[in-house]
Amino acid sequence: MTADELRSLQAPVKAQYRERSETALVTLQAEGRIGENITCKIETGKARVEAGLHPATGGNGLSACSADMLLEALVGCAGVTLSAVATALGVPLRSATIRAEGDLDFRGTLGVSKEVPVGFKDIRLHFDLHTDANEEQLATLLRLAERYCVVYQTLSQPAKINVSHHVISR
Repeated sequence: MTADELRSLQAPVKAQYRERSETALVTLQAEGRIGENITCKIETGKARVEAGLHPATGGNGLSACSADMLLEALVGCAGVTLSAVATALGVPLRSATIRAEGDLDFRGTLGVSKEVPVGFKDIRLHFDLHTDANEEQLATLLRLAERYCVVYQTLSQPAKINVSHHVISR
């Protein structure tokens, strides 16, 4: 896709959002149902994913780990955003590989130690770029990819999460 093609695709959407800002607020949804053997079947809109326990918490490794999916979401969003920004800026990328890795101490999630927090301690996002872009172009590309990546920004500046429940039957 060229920068002009990208601008052509996005121009009417941007114009709509400028004219009617309320149309830019979209509520995304995810839904899952508890499955057998401590799993949760998630309807992604594209395919069904079954999340389960990570082997480090006693899982068999056959189901997707939600923590892995978080890193995969970061990689996917960062990769799409990087590609869109490169296209918009006219920065040629012959290829790019995006990697995310995060450090988890499973003593926290298993309740082995109350001193160990639950969740990732550190996450590292790495880009291997095959390009002839100069240092200034690369700095701009990476700065804008970080700025516009929804998952990166959500992890960097966590959203407020409201939890509710509804009992269907007792």
